[in-house]
Amino acid sequence: MRIEARIRELGNRHRNLDDTIQQEMRRPTADATRLRGLKQQKLKLKEEIGLLESRMH
Repeated sequence: MRIEARIRELGNRHRNLDDTIQQEMRRPTADATRLRGLKQQKLKLKEEIGLLESRMH
């Protein structure tokens, strides 16, 4: 898979996780454990995107 395509795929997943996090935070009884896990996944995606972008330059 080309690096650009992988970056786009990861970017989409990152945005989807952000939406999910925002939805969870709006719930009156937000699940802190779930939020922590979602945020960790989002951070890992961001790190992977950064690594791939650095390979392109």
